[in-house]
Amino acid sequence: MASQVSIDKSTQSKTVLAVVCLLVGCLGVHRFMVGKTGTAILMLVTFGGLGIWALIDLVMILLGKFTDKQGRLITA
Repeated sequence: MASQVSIDKSTQSKTVLAVVCLLVGCLGVHRFMVGKTGTAILMLVTFGGLGIWALIDLVMILLGKFTDKQGRLITA
């Protein structure tokens, strides 16, 4: 018998999150949206790691690998 693994998915919109990350990713707004307040503040202070951190987040969002605070994938 094969066991089924259920992956929780977030109700956040992947498209909206990608657009927000693209436009104001250096300010960490997309991380505030998913509840990751601590890292959002760090992004705000460092301007998204001088843009590198924001770019990595954008790629992760587009690939469907970005998660919210509860660890749920944002794929919708």
